[in-house]
Amino acid sequence: MGKNAVRIKDIAAKANVSVGTVDRVLHNRGRVAEDVRQKVLQMMKELEYEPNMIARTLGSNRTYRLAVIQPDHTLDPYWHAPWQGIEKASRELKQYGLTVTTYSYNLNQVDSFLEQAQAATLSAPDGILIAPLFYRESLGLFEQWQQQQIPYVMFNTYIAEVQSLSYVGQDSYQSGFLAGKLVQFGQAQAGTFLVAHIAEDIANSVHISQKEKGFRDYFAQLTATQSEPEPEQPRSQYNVISIDLPDPADPSFARQLNRLLDDEQTQLKGIFVSTSKAYEIAPYLQAYRREDIRLVGYDLLEKNIHFLKENVIDFLINQNPKKQGYRGIYALADQLFFKKEVQPIKYLPLDIITKENLQYYLDK
Repeated sequence: MGKNAVRIKDIAAKANVSVGTVDRVLHNRGRVAEDVRQKVLQMMKELEYEPNMIARTLGSNRTYRLAVIQPDHTLDPYWHAPWQGIEKASRELKQYGLTVTTYSYNLNQVDSFLEQAQAATLSAPDGILIAPLFYRESLGLFEQWQQQQIPYVMFNTYIAEVQSLSYVGQDSYQSGFLAGKLVQFGQAQAGTFLVAHIAEDIANSVHISQKEKGFRDYFAQLTATQSEPEPEQPRSQYNVISIDLPDPADPSFARQLNRLLDDEQTQLKGIFVSTSKAYEIAPYLQAYRREDIRLVGYDLLEKNIHFLKENVIDFLINQNPKKQGYRGIYALADQLFFKKEVQPIKYLPLDIITKENLQYYLDK
């Protein structure tokens, strides 16, 4: 008997109980002796019975309310893609009684994050999807939600020490490691490689610090695995440095970059931008005609695409932000009303985008 053809009455016949008893076990209602319940569950397992959760959800008349806490997509172009994914999932799941409310915060203001997170919490949602960019402040929220038994899913930023339902997004460490490989591949065996952070609070941004750690570990591993050079030949020297740049509107942003590019002693060979803002550094490389400096960043933003086509940005690592939002909502839906097992960690692919394969990703 195929599992799709199994009916409640088939289970009842196999377990030698009434259809009503199977129904009570299936829906966990009414009184059923423990030995009978176990017998029914065993028959369900043997017959590979799968309840029609979609039909059950449609017939329950239950509504579910989700809260989404993410940066304001009108203030930073990167966050438009996750917002699109969230909207798409919301439309698809509306028929099951799901409503989604987004609480947008200014990603440069911790008070804005706390204010919106508190508003989301006070709405008493059935589940929360959050981009926890502020590490310290997020920990207090997670503890509160755990006490209130509100399931939450993280996206974009993974915080390992908390008990979330799931995380959907990139492996930040591995993406930084990959960036190191991309920025160094085919380069001379000496020089300086820069990690550029733009307007980030590194101490409170675990995903950014993990990217830098991965980047540095790539070069450390590369140095450690080098074979001994021939006599009178120097060992390869890779110098990794980082720079914390202010907001590009700040005059010191240009001053710091100009000073760096003017310094011939630095022997700068590559720049890795730890966020989606490689487009902020690309014009400086163009102005200095520094085709020798490899530039690697993240995400298919319009300005990044422009400089990729102009051969100023060499590689973009796609973080699949739209999928992050989309699958984050579905993780909560699977837990709340589809009653499916949810993966604790759902890493998305680290796609390497070049000028040559760009159009494929744009079409997709």
